[in-house]
Amino acid sequence: MGSRLLPLALATAAFAAGIAGLGGLALWLGLFAVPAAAGAAFVAISDALEDRPVRISATMNSFALAFIVLGCAVRSNAAVGAAASPLATWALLAALVAYSVPAFAWVLQPVRVTRTMPERRRRPRAAELEVEIDEALSRAA
Repeated sequence: MGSRLLPLALATAAFAAGIAGLGGLALWLGLFAVPAAAGAAFVAISDALEDRPVRISATMNSFALAFIVLGCAVRSNAAVGAAASPLATWALLAALVAYSVPAFAWVLQPVRVTRTMPERRRRPRAAELEVEIDEALSRAA
């Protein structure tokens, strides 16, 4: 798998092309985004199955894949020369929102500060002090 940002970049470019009125370019960019989004979703799901903490990423990548496929399906069924349905644009926007949810979740999660405690010096016990005093007295004698 290449970059996990590739489907996000392609979906963003398809959304921008759809907003600009370039329906053909938006369709092709969306079609190129489908396999990239599928690869990212499969990788995220396999990471979740390996008990890595990426459930939200796997879920959102799957939703984004579904929205990209929906946007491409709606845009490809538009009549030649006619404007695509607004559903195609909204589906790509929903895919972009789905891709951004894990980033917001990462930003909003609490920061965990790990402090290393200094090693505490143990006070000698009374029995150990008596042994040390006896050794010191025997050396002095």
